[in-house]
Amino acid sequence: MEVTSNCEKTMAGGGWFPPPKALVVVECPRDLGYYSATLEAYGYQVRGCSTYGEGVRCLGNEDFDFVIVSQGSSKFEGGCVLKRAIEIDHHLPVLVVSRCLDMGCYLEAIQLGAKDYLVQPLTAWEIGRLLPAQPWPSHAA
Repeated sequence: MEVTSNCEKTMAGGGWFPPPKALVVVECPRDLGYYSATLEAYGYQVRGCSTYGEGVRCLGNEDFDFVIVSQGSSKFEGGCVLKRAIEIDHHLPVLVVSRCLDMGCYLEAIQLGAKDYLVQPLTAWEIGRLLPAQPWPSHAA
């Protein structure tokens, strides 16, 4: 198998396989850029959204392999993205990130099906350990 670059398609066994896709829904532009760059470094094609409504719409229009969503305030505005992602695919890993631990939001996120709820800042390693393993096609000839 030959990988041409982190963001290009992978060729194996004569077929083309698109890179995994991630949705990042974070209101802070700096954080949105950081998460997007980190996921791209892991080989993901990233769709970034700066509003929760835009994130919900993206979930209805595209398929994703991983989602990062910010909590928002203590009202957990990011919960609408988490709920929609789990409605579409209850196996879709969704990471909720927050600037500070809010136990109510944490419990709600986990009960709704979040893979994890972590307090920022996150390292690239912390993000990487939560990414789903990507299946590689066999070299069947």
